[in-house]
Amino acid sequence: MDAQELVMSHVAAAELVPADRDVRITAIVRAEHDFIWRLLRRLGVPEASVDDATQQVFCVAARRVDDINTGSERSFLFGAALRVASDRKRSREARDEIHDEPGDEVDPSPSPEEQAEAGQRRALLQEILLAMPMDLRTMIILFELEQMTKSEVGELLGIPAGTAVSRLRRAREEFKALAKRRFSQSATKAKP
Repeated sequence: MDAQELVMSHVAAAELVPADRDVRITAIVRAEHDFIWRLLRRLGVPEASVDDATQQVFCVAARRVDDINTGSERSFLFGAALRVASDRKRSREARDEIHDEPGDEVDPSPSPEEQAEAGQRRALLQEILLAMPMDLRTMIILFELEQMTKSEVGELLGIPAGTAVSRLRRAREEFKALAKRRFSQSATKAKP
């Protein structure tokens, strides 16, 4: 292509009427939309934002459609998608930094109140267990707290599985009765 043909091709491209530009960008979107959507998702754009990011890439293409060489549409869109994904990542990181200022963190450990309540529940459990006969207490500890099976408990205690089951039933009944008694005593003491 000589210089005159090159100048003429630029003039012809610059003289594209808006309808021709619309037809070209529509063709680009139809041909490359799914590719760009998947690319952005794989580049780390959150699924909730990938549609917006895809639209952003095609808005860039629409503004610069005259700069996109025929046959290089996918390459241009790929570069635009990389920039959009990178910009979105930087934007997310900046927002996260704003929220990560000292004092904004949530401590996942239990609060002092929660720790105190848990301690009270453990003390109450221990109190009820200690009030139970040893054979029934053992059944609650092994079945309920240690999560052992009937056969494991039977083997450990040297008793048949059927005996373990009936002893567990009695242990649960005793535990419920003691807990009910304990709570009724607490309610009576709490009344003014």
